[in-house]
Amino acid sequence: CSCVTADILGEDVTFKLGVPGEHMAQNALAVLAACKLVGGDLAEAALALAGLAPAKGRGVRLTLGEPGLSVLVIDESYNANPASMRAALALLGQAKSDGAGRLVAVLGDMLELGGDADLLHAGLAEPIEQLGIDVVHACGPHMSALWESLPTDRRGAYAATSQDLIEQVVCDLRDGDVLMIKGSLGSRMAPVVEAIKSTLGDGN
Repeated sequence: CSCVTADILGEDVTFKLGVPGEHMAQNALAVLAACKLVGGDLAEAALALAGLAPAKGRGVRLTLGEPGLSVLVIDESYNANPASMRAALALLGQAKSDGAGRLVAVLGDMLELGGDADLLHAGLAEPIEQLGIDVVHACGPHMSALWESLPTDRRGAYAATSQDLIEQVVCDLRDGDVLMIKGSLGSRMAPVVEAIKSTLGDGN
């Protein structure tokens, strides 16, 4: 979750948001501002935000496996663009790993970015470094630009497609890892999530 204290157009409010992430908190503030402007009950609206839950592929958290090999998966597989990718990486960077687990990003191409696609993908190397993300597994022709921009100690597996990446990601799982899986819908990252669930058992 996120816990937020804010001034909404002159009215102080403290509330719990049912999903984590600064970007989600910013969205919630816009909702509360709209509520205030139309004369709604701000306290009631803020209370309702505690029940917010992410849609499938948009930040759902799955705890998978059993003691000895248990991981947390942040499923962001539904879609991606440069802004949402950076927000998801920030969310991963804030995640707490149990024990010796790593912060692992599993990334597919962000599509429909035009001629700057490779540059925009490579530009993700800076936040990955700043956020202390340990390993990046990548797939797709544009994500190769990011993978090649990373220092060798942060490079995980690389494959042309998500299907070719699955086995390498599953084989690299370590107890306590936190994995964030994201890419444009056309990059087909959801099967990576399903493969981990199939290997370790469904989450809660």
